[in-house]
Amino acid sequence: MKLFNTYSNLLEEFKPIKDNKVSMYVCGPTVYDYPHLGHARCYITWDMLYRYLKFLGYDVTYCRNITDVDDKILKKAREEKTTAEVISRRYYEIFSESMKKLNVLKPDIEPFATKTLGEMISIIKDLINKGYAYEVQGDVYFRVKKFKEYGKLSKQPIEDLIAGARVEASDIKEDVLDFALWKKDEEFGYPSPWSKGRPGWHIECSAMSRKHLGITIDIHAGGADLIFPHHENEIAQSECANGCKFVNYWLHNGFVTINKEKMSKSLKNFVTIDDMLAQYDANTIRLFILTNHYRMPVEFSSEALDGAKSGWKRIQTSLNEALRFIGKDNFVDVIDTDEIKQFKEAMDDDLNTSKAIAVIFETVTNLNKSVSEKNTEATKKYASIVSLLTGVIGFKIEKEKLSENELQKRLDTILSGLDFLTDEDKQLKGYMLIDKIIEYRNKARKEKNWELSDKVRNLFDSVSIVLKDTKDSTVWEEK
Repeated sequence: MKLFNTYSNLLEEFKPIKDNKVSMYVCGPTVYDYPHLGHARCYITWDMLYRYLKFLGYDVTYCRNITDVDDKILKKAREEKTTAEVISRRYYEIFSESMKKLNVLKPDIEPFATKTLGEMISIIKDLINKGYAYEVQGDVYFRVKKFKEYGKLSKQPIEDLIAGARVEASDIKEDVLDFALWKKDEEFGYPSPWSKGRPGWHIECSAMSRKHLGITIDIHAGGADLIFPHHENEIAQSECANGCKFVNYWLHNGFVTINKEKMSKSLKNFVTIDDMLAQYDANTIRLFILTNHYRMPVEFSSEALDGAKSGWKRIQTSLNEALRFIGKDNFVDVIDTDEIKQFKEAMDDDLNTSKAIAVIFETVTNLNKSVSEKNTEATKKYASIVSLLTGVIGFKIEKEKLSENELQKRLDTILSGLDFLTDEDKQLKGYMLIDKIIEYRNKARKEKNWELSDKVRNLFDSVSIVLKDTKDSTVWEEK
């Protein structure tokens, strides 16, 4: 597999540090507001990479942090007359729910900045002792010019950075380029050797990645807007503190744009994930994002999303038709088929999801043909390929919902066997009738009337409806 390394500006063969083990760090959100489509693009992209690496057989440890101490969080807390903890917890829960709705897997490790303060202070101490950082009036700054490789990731010479910098009259730093490792803050701060204060943004990720993944990691990813200054500063402080290379592969996804401008909260041109999900399902949003190469900008438009919606409906409908023909448990081994090989070739070429998705659509065409021709073996093959490949890059095939008419037909079939129902109960229809029957069955289970409990289960089973008992309730689904 080849990946485009932002640091070298080259397409490079991916080789993990340790055999098949992969360490992967992605900069997570600053939790102070609702996540938007730009966040969706970032985390869907790296979710796709995480899933694909695991599909290839790698043992991946994926760490994505939560920034829960930051100027923006504190500003929001002041505005709402509450604490930073209340703000960060609220928006963390909203972010987590949004990711779940988008079918983005939880990372293996999800550290919070405020839980990693000891590691941050330790790194800052090391940098001071090595002469790379200095304290002034309770603040601590990193000496940028002392790190000779500074600017290599963002391809910005020091001279250009100096020319573009703005010096404040009250600046207490030695040099205009120096950035904060620790900020004095008597109101919202935490104890440290230098002052009651809080960490600079950049030191947070250096500390969390080192604590959970080690001093050198395989992959560090995030949005292209983080290349400078965030990732540039991470490299500087990590390599100076640890005395070794920080990251082997730097990966960055492009922006979501509206009218050619980056979608962002500062420009107030963003669309929240909740707003998107009110109009489009998660698979449509993922298709809209992954149809474009991850490094390229994606222009937001209702036309593009409507196109993705139609595309996903085609995939879903095709697979549902096939499963009605062959049954749901008739998948076959397809790992060595030409389609899988073509898919892998596309993905191995710097995650070319556009080509990979084209392979899926070509397979859908073949699937439709095999169903129309009543070719059972071909249908099993192509349905298995579509199911596998959509899953590999994070699409979720939803089970086809029973229509109300079909559900009622099945219930009518078993009504005569449910002799405990009252005439009033039998007037209920569909979901309400099922809930009533389950209510009777749960009562029977509490009374240890296993004969009635099993009878109800078997009657439902006879019309391909499965009852599943959990600790607190009973749920049902179509077989």
